[in-house]
Amino acid sequence: MEEECEVLIVGGGCGGVAAALSSARLGRKVVLTESMRILGGQLTSQAVPPDEHPWVETTGVTQTYREMRARVRRHYRDTRDLTQKARAEQALNPGQAWVSNLSAEPQVFLHVLNELLSLWQQQGQLQVRTQMTPIAAEVDGDIVRAVTFAGPDGDQWTVAAPIVLDATEEGDLLPLTGCEHVIGAESFDDTGELHAPAHADPLDQQAVTWCVALESHPAEEHVIERPAGYDFWRTYRAPHWPGPQLGWVTPEPETGRPLRRPLFGNGQDDLWSFRRIRYAGHYQSSDMTDVTLVNWPQVDYWLAPLLGVDAEQRVQARQAARDLSLCFVHWLQTEAPRPDGGAGYPWLRLCPGILSTPDGLAEAPYIRESRRIRSQFRVVEQHIGVAARPGADRAEDFSDTIGVGSYRIDLHPSASGRGYLDIATYPFQIPLGALLPCRTANLVAAGKPLGASHITNGCYRLHPVEWNVGESAGALAAFCLDRGVPPQAVRERPRLLTEFQVELDSLGIQLHWPSDIQTMRR
Repeated sequence: MEEECEVLIVGGGCGGVAAALSSARLGRKVVLTESMRILGGQLTSQAVPPDEHPWVETTGVTQTYREMRARVRRHYRDTRDLTQKARAEQALNPGQAWVSNLSAEPQVFLHVLNELLSLWQQQGQLQVRTQMTPIAAEVDGDIVRAVTFAGPDGDQWTVAAPIVLDATEEGDLLPLTGCEHVIGAESFDDTGELHAPAHADPLDQQAVTWCVALESHPAEEHVIERPAGYDFWRTYRAPHWPGPQLGWVTPEPETGRPLRRPLFGNGQDDLWSFRRIRYAGHYQSSDMTDVTLVNWPQVDYWLAPLLGVDAEQRVQARQAARDLSLCFVHWLQTEAPRPDGGAGYPWLRLCPGILSTPDGLAEAPYIRESRRIRSQFRVVEQHIGVAARPGADRAEDFSDTIGVGSYRIDLHPSASGRGYLDIATYPFQIPLGALLPCRTANLVAAGKPLGASHITNGCYRLHPVEWNVGESAGALAAFCLDRGVPPQAVRERPRLLTEFQVELDSLGIQLHWPSDIQTMRR
């Protein structure tokens, strides 16, 4: 079966959804595909509440990202039995988490994303297909003509389009199309980055995390069966870790010093409220329970990479990541030291309903690092890192800016044996050149596959930045089709670039930081 559209977006995570919204809004016929059962990526199938900057409520995100956040809060007010106090909170945080201003249930994010897309689907401008995995591409020189997908029943579907966007979690289109790309860490000689390793290492890929939802039922017992890998993980200790993997002591990301957070505490530094996605105190019913999302250092899996290995090794690594998360849950329930001198919290229960999975684990692992295009412009540490910009008081100003973002360079331990790298940045811009491959003419990065380095990927991978990258990529596709030019021409021709940036501004995509914020450090 073959079909044609104007903009093909492969990958339905934050970037893919945002790209579909902007392309459809600008009048283009769009096909959006996703390999998972549901759209949303980090927000839904990976079950990670949004990691955002301190100014998110007022600036530094796109208009549609802000609308998405507002709809999440509206959904809670309209459908949940909230207390009067919670209902009145303008910046309602459903989970009352201390690491995210909008820590909400994945199924609510999914509802809102589907709601945002539904108008364009009803008008016939957008077709969404899930459980469609890209398996091949038709390429003519520097042009991607079509992409072939395999469906859940083994059926194949080919879509041809003049512009193709890679919004996948791992840059799936790059090897299929022959687009030049990088995996893992570049060397210092390549990037000149202050924290780059001496030698390139393709297997230096950030840990993946298979997130778990837990709720507390103190009068009950919910101990899971002892997982197969429990004996290994119970005694495993990485050289860069201050204690056993299944333990309370972890490295402080910024300093490497041993850090011990309590499981339960005051809601400011404890693990339970860290990424809590449902806060019982917001509800009128006394039967409501807290639910927390376990995306903690103890469940980061770094023993093997997902990219640059064969299919069997990849399957084994994914299974090992799941096993680690289950082992940690079993340890929590049976052996974790308690402040009262006891061991284990058998009343902690896996919460499958809230993640819409049968076992309480997310549908997919949290992917921090993708294949990355060899781009016309690569963002490196010298552009945004505080320590790498001596004498500067802000990030590099990009003349081809297509958006903004802010987050620390946050690299989790990697499959190469490296520990945390967590360093300060200035609020930054997203350059158009980072979305454009050095050669392939009609393929645009619309999410994590953009041209960041291994190091700067650590702050360009977060939810609002991925959304902004995707939204601007979708707008670029429509802009190029309107004017009959390839994406590279927009960056190369000053008049076109200015027109495109004016269009982004009209869409509510912020291109610059306010002057009172751009010199702040994170």
